[in-house]
Amino acid sequence: MASDQENSQDANAPDDTSEKEITRGITIMKSIIRDRDKAVTYNVNWNADNQLIGSNAAKLASYIGTLVRMHIPITATRWSNKELGSAKDKIWTEILRSFNIEDTTIRKKYILQLAGKRHRGWRTFLTNKYLKDKEKIFVEYDPEYPVKYAIFITEEEWVAFVAQRRDENFKKVSATNRERASNPTYAYKKGRLGYARLEEKNLDETKSDATSLPPHVLWKEARVGKDGTVRDDVQHIYDECETLSQSISTAEDQENRSVLSRALNVPEYPGRVRGKGHGCTPTSLYKNPRRRNPSNQEVMETLQALQAQVLQLQKDNDRYRCMEKCSSQLKETSEKASINCQNKFPEGISSCQLYLSSPTYRLVGKGKVHNTSGDLLHHRPLPDGHLKVSVDVVLDKDALLPIPDIVSETTFLRDAIGSFVAWPLDLIFIDDETPTKPASKDRGILRHNESVASQKEVFAQGSQQLSQKIGSRQKNKRDLPVTSLPKKGAFVPRYQISLETLVDSSDMATAGAIRLLDMEEDIFGYSCTETIGKEDLEHIFRHQELGVGVIHTYIRFLYDNFMRGNDQLSNRFRFVSSSLVNKALICREPDSCREYLVKRFMASSTNNLYLWPYNSGCHWLLLAIDPLKEVVYFLNSIDGEWTNYPDMKQLVDTSIKVFRSQRQARVPRTKSSNITWIKVQCPLQRNGIDCGYFVMRFMREIINMNQIEIPITYFDEYKCAHYTRLQLEQIKEELCQYFIEKRLII
Repeated sequence: MASDQENSQDANAPDDTSEKEITRGITIMKSIIRDRDKAVTYNVNWNADNQLIGSNAAKLASYIGTLVRMHIPITATRWSNKELGSAKDKIWTEILRSFNIEDTTIRKKYILQLAGKRHRGWRTFLTNKYLKDKEKIFVEYDPEYPVKYAIFITEEEWVAFVAQRRDENFKKVSATNRERASNPTYAYKKGRLGYARLEEKNLDETKSDATSLPPHVLWKEARVGKDGTVRDDVQHIYDECETLSQSISTAEDQENRSVLSRALNVPEYPGRVRGKGHGCTPTSLYKNPRRRNPSNQEVMETLQALQAQVLQLQKDNDRYRCMEKCSSQLKETSEKASINCQNKFPEGISSCQLYLSSPTYRLVGKGKVHNTSGDLLHHRPLPDGHLKVSVDVVLDKDALLPIPDIVSETTFLRDAIGSFVAWPLDLIFIDDETPTKPASKDRGILRHNESVASQKEVFAQGSQQLSQKIGSRQKNKRDLPVTSLPKKGAFVPRYQISLETLVDSSDMATAGAIRLLDMEEDIFGYSCTETIGKEDLEHIFRHQELGVGVIHTYIRFLYDNFMRGNDQLSNRFRFVSSSLVNKALICREPDSCREYLVKRFMASSTNNLYLWPYNSGCHWLLLAIDPLKEVVYFLNSIDGEWTNYPDMKQLVDTSIKVFRSQRQARVPRTKSSNITWIKVQCPLQRNGIDCGYFVMRFMREIINMNQIEIPITYFDEYKCAHYTRLQLEQIKEELCQYFIEKRLII
């Protein structure tokens, strides 16, 4: 692009400049093209107001001008014209190839707005140089075709452009603008430096710790001449701004007019901040957008939402009144009991079932009841007639909490997994109790897809004593290792039987007993300890929903038995912790989830496949991520689509893009904003229990095949419509054998 400096030289040159023009040539930024062909890219920096700064800022601005001249015709009168969309995309793609810029909406908007300014400047330069005389008056004769810029302008475009500029309406607008700009009251004196780089220069020279300067400070600095003197009228405006800034709050400054606009007594234009330069908007400066009058549709939507809230509050009020009545009745019958420690339940922590009585009497979840004298819930006393309960499993995804949690603003039971809530005494049953349900409301227990059991707290529950000896283990190179099967008869889960015997004869049979399993840094990228309780083991023995503790233990088994000491497998396959990235954390702490994934991906030196068991709150599925190739394999045993998990998909896509940016990778323009997602046609479950077992077997088979790429129809060696119960029992057997061999119970 011919820079603004070139423009000014051309405009003020004498008549006979043809030889100099030919000698100088046109600016097309060949150095950037050469570096691009050598895979050399340039870093750029952004200030706190999302403006371009740094040593390469001017280079990028000039390159944008070159791209604009190459791709945007001079006959384009409106930059917002949709027909320019493809040309704008080409400009953005070319910039990404040579400059390390995040491929985000805010960055693209800034660059394309700057490109629009360069296009207007290019058209103005051509007008002043070829269509006007030295007095800036339009010439009457037909201007010659600018051969010098033939690489950018065709003869047909030039004829059309001249016709546009000679239009009488345009001449009137041009004359008005020229008159307005001919004698500015407060002249800008920093040339091409711009406000953003002026701010950067000022902060560097003063060695200030500030990240930005107020608009009126920058406005004054931009009007200081080379001799360093400040005009009296400029100083007067600055002093008035200082006075106003002491009496006007930031909110008032944002809502009406800025301090600088008030001092200058000029209107504030929307979408810009006076004294800050291109790219700074009220949104970026004040960190929240300016208010605008809502549309009729928005008003109606808000009204409907308020009506729905009022209706819900009425329902909650009726429910609270009923609960208060029940609580008062319970209080009368329990005056001799401790304030929280109820005689009905064993003291301490016990496994329990959670029921609701409205609208139907039903089992809605499982958890642990904490019956401890003087116990508090979120630093507050428990309501009368209630005990503190930790929620592990949700069986009714639409169930409401008896008392909404005002601390975490939780209303549904499904959102309280892993946290503590208050639950009515008469709706809590210890696992070995059989609840008595009203006959008129006995409709059975509604069971939905499984939820995640808490791995942080464990409890004991009764189980039958079994006595069998530990069986032997056989290995097959292609299939999963499985215990020795009798030649005739049904499969005998010997390791499960043996492990259950060990559990019942150890302290794991008592309430609150746990086992700790160390997870090395190489497994999840950080050292941690996994907690295993009897409840987790009972899930295996009874083939129930699995919690994250069991899934992580199986990952440790895979690491110890297949990857430890095997450089090929350990360098090829890695794992993502389900404790650090799951549905709840993605909603509450998306930034920490993204940081963990990016840090995990940055550990890659070659192509790796990251296996991530993901729990959506009520279902396990497996993601196999190749961050270098930017491919995500989606293995879902209930045949669902990844679009059903938008938070998860957005997190993965964003993490891969940040990873791409941090390693300064170059990708084809067709893939610059797209991550490849592949839905693998994996075996499907036939109930609402098996998803955790399917995920474990998926991981086992992927590692066993030792392939980074997963076929869309799954591996031929393991292809089937559904896993049999025997295939799932094999996974359980080797997991139980691992518990025994690691002496985790004894």
